[in-house]
Amino acid sequence: MNEENKQPQEETSQPDPEQETKSAPEPETEEKSEKKAKKKKEKYTFTREQVEQMEIAAKQLESVKDQFIRQTAEYENYRKRTTKEKEGIYQDAKADTIKEFLAVYDNLERASAAGGGEDSPHKKGLDMIFQQYKEILAKLGVEEIEAQGQPFDPEWMNAVMHVENDSFGENTVAQVFQAGFRMGDKVIRHAIVQVAN
Repeated sequence: MNEENKQPQEETSQPDPEQETKSAPEPETEEKSEKKAKKKKEKYTFTREQVEQMEIAAKQLESVKDQFIRQTAEYENYRKRTTKEKEGIYQDAKADTIKEFLAVYDNLERASAAGGGEDSPHKKGLDMIFQQYKEILAKLGVEEIEAQGQPFDPEWMNAVMHVENDSFGENTVAQVFQAGFRMGDKVIRHAIVQVAN
């Protein structure tokens, strides 16, 4: 055969198994990921000036943190104090208002005591109004100061007379001239009393 007639044969390239394994990405194992992480961690060196600046920044951060904590505590105390003051102002205003209405209580008490017979419609009406008035005061947290037959207490009572009476113990309230009222521990009006010695 002539060399001319020979046609060049096409080379068929078979894939090289080594090359295939090199080009395909291998699944990452824990060991390889740890190695990569170690490579990524680089060591830095700082100058003395940089270290000093970092220390100053850390101190400033600590100072700002301390200021923030103090201001937060101060604000909380302020909030509690103003809430307490508002409550006190409200209680004082409430007590002052109730005090003005106690004259009506006194008049209703006198009218109820002096009213006609028990069957009188006028007397029944007064008693009902007086009872309703007492209920309203109770709802507002107002209590009458128990004085009759009790030991005299200058915190709750105001003595205007002394009497010698053996039927009462010493320093005991013999008679109540005007009822006293309180709201919790606050005196709205002192009871005006006669004390036996």
